Amino acid sequence: MDILGTDCDAVVDEVELKMQIKKLYSKMSKVLKKREQTVIELRYGLANGGCKTQREIAKLLGISRSYVSRIEKKALCKLKKAFNGLKEDPK
Repeated sequence: MDILGTDCDAVVDEVELKMQIKKLYSKMSKVLKKREQTVIELRYGLANGGCKTQREIAKLLGISRSYVSRIEKKALCKLKKAFNGLKEDPK
């Protein structure tokens, strides 16, 4: 790392972030329905980096904004339960 001139903490943070993203996508594919996954990806910019409003998502999917809101809320609850159910690895 000295040769590259990077900060050790920056490298560790980058690796940890990539691991968390991988864990998120794994949980999303296991616990969410396809539409829920699509809404979460669009809403939080996971697919292409650009966050969309509930209105924009509703227009894209041909559904009402309030339905997008309900889908989002339900999906976030499912993800929260999935992550809270994780047991931490003992170190």
